[in-house]
Amino acid sequence: MLRVRCLRGGSRGAEAAHYIGSRLRGAFTGWVQRTFQSTQAAAASQNTCAADDKATSPVPKDCLVCSYNEWDPLEEVIVGRAENACVPPFSVEVKANTYEKYWGFYQKFGGHSFPKDHLKKAISEIEEMCNILKGEGVIVKRPDPIDWSVKYKTPDFESTGMYAAMPRDILLVVGNEIIEAPMAWRARFFEYRAYRRLIKDYFNSGAKWTTAPKPTMADELYDQNYPIHSVEDRHKLAAQGKFVTTEFEPCFDAADFIRAGRDIFVQRSQVTNYMGIEWMRRHLAPDYRVHIISFKDPNPMHIDATFNIIGPGLVLSNPDRPCHQIELFKKAGWTVIQPPVPLIPDDHPLWMSSKWLSMNVLMLDEKRVMVDANETSIQKMFEKLGISTIKVSIRHANSLGGGFHCWTCDIRRRGTLQSYFD
Repeated sequence: MLRVRCLRGGSRGAEAAHYIGSRLRGAFTGWVQRTFQSTQAAAASQNTCAADDKATSPVPKDCLVCSYNEWDPLEEVIVGRAENACVPPFSVEVKANTYEKYWGFYQKFGGHSFPKDHLKKAISEIEEMCNILKGEGVIVKRPDPIDWSVKYKTPDFESTGMYAAMPRDILLVVGNEIIEAPMAWRARFFEYRAYRRLIKDYFNSGAKWTTAPKPTMADELYDQNYPIHSVEDRHKLAAQGKFVTTEFEPCFDAADFIRAGRDIFVQRSQVTNYMGIEWMRRHLAPDYRVHIISFKDPNPMHIDATFNIIGPGLVLSNPDRPCHQIELFKKAGWTVIQPPVPLIPDDHPLWMSSKWLSMNVLMLDEKRVMVDANETSIQKMFEKLGISTIKVSIRHANSLGGGFHCWTCDIRRRGTLQSYFD
């Protein structure tokens, strides 16, 4: 059985182990006292709680939310919106996640709309994607359109918004629970509002609904002097376990987690810190095991264009960003596949992502995959695996930062909770 708690090697692994261990030791005494007090309080209020039958009723059988992995037959999905999408202000956490050749773009358009013509084409591509999903028998839901250009201010910062294009970044479905991620970019602080109507509907159908602790996003959450000017610098910093986000408070993007039944894998990245990972670990225990894995990645942010699990015992592993713990998967009997080099041309703008969105695919089931119509090499790879390809072109939508997996959040897949590492 794979029961990895921290798989990082060297100083990076030691840092994680020391941090988590110290937090657990410090919390133990307080936990005992709080548990005793909570037990007393629960006993004192037993009669009051017992009277509220609705609050303690079991989950209805017709609950619309149920998804345990990335490949069971897809029945319902949320697809994001490109409407009103804005370029985030060029603050330190954004700069640390973008390549230097695009810094001028952010300095020019930060806080304003993405180029209108490009945005119009992206909207059209995603509409076609939705139509194709419906044609494949999948129920498609969409977030609400919002004006993301509106400025907002908290006691700790001010910003404009970004978009509701990538539901995978903010929502993680684990069984019948929807978890809202706290996110790490200030431009995404209010992104949850676009999904609230949908989530309330799912809650009313019987789903669990959890919002992770909302970070203040105060200056202390970010290394304001984060040194980054080249790919070489990025490699060195990542190898040292240094990222733009600190451990000031928990933060994570849901897209840094990927599910395989009882085992959920996560990377420490520019937007996901160890406190955020530990919050998820405690929240999901004991039914689920959260494992930290790491990659040779100069700019880790979101795991699904680096390590994309596409079936039971089957994973796509980015050859440019090898996984440091890949032998653990091989020893467990998993097949590790290196996808071919992406075909997207160098002059196509990818303001918020890399070319490896070609492997950011959406499995409709074990034998059907939604893949970019232009990426013929990876289409052939899937066909050799006996997986039928559903071809859709979303090149302009890619520019906003995501492939098919990013643009979706699967709400319901027909399957049961399994353990693939026992």
